[in-house]
Amino acid sequence: MVVRPTLQFYFKGILTVLDRFRRLLPPISLKTLSSLDAYAQWAANYPPRAHNTLMQVEEAAMRKLMPDLNGQVVLDLACGTGRYGLLARDLGAKQVIGLDNSRAMLEANPQRQIALATSEAIPMRRQSVNVVLCGLALGHLPSLKPTLHEINRILKSGGVALISDFHPFVFLSGGQRTFTASDGLTYAVEHHAHLYADYHRASRESDLWIEDVMEASIEMNNGANTPIVIIYRLCKS
Repeated sequence: MVVRPTLQFYFKGILTVLDRFRRLLPPISLKTLSSLDAYAQWAANYPPRAHNTLMQVEEAAMRKLMPDLNGQVVLDLACGTGRYGLLARDLGAKQVIGLDNSRAMLEANPQRQIALATSEAIPMRRQSVNVVLCGLALGHLPSLKPTLHEINRILKSGGVALISDFHPFVFLSGGQRTFTASDGLTYAVEHHAHLYADYHRASRESDLWIEDVMEASIEMNNGANTPIVIIYRLCKS
């Protein structure tokens, strides 16, 4: 006799994963700042490299899905202090352009071709970019569609967008992206959970398609691997 798992079985499994995250949460409630306010304070202590476990796990997964950047025009979208722009340059990109809506982060960015702009209104020509890299930024936005629509507009035919996000299961279980400011206080950063279905719908409506996806995990104290970031590789026909 074949025993098929029930819906209750699946819910129990999901709740077990979420409970593991709850045990990691600090017992205090942190003040949440808008992304602009957060990065204005964070910029001074935000080097252009993967400087914490979350970012190290995220970058390793991004590199596994990254297309060949040699000779390509690359947009580092929501570039911050330039982590992915510097990586793209090291991987042979012909031209690297960085855009971010935080003036403080751009002032700490060593790249030369950078500009102040939002991901929802990219100041670039149609079909002018081969690859878009966007790390841990779209979760700050309540809606994905405006940004994905802009990504489609600027990508050349056959272009690729590689996007990472804080895993929605972590956030929905109470996890937060946090940082310690120069005043010594720890703050949470504004975040909106976007499920796989949200990315799928927004991509389809923006004439992009999800070619690949990866959930990058860390090992918990009990030995279980639990996803903390999710990476999407989107393509334009």
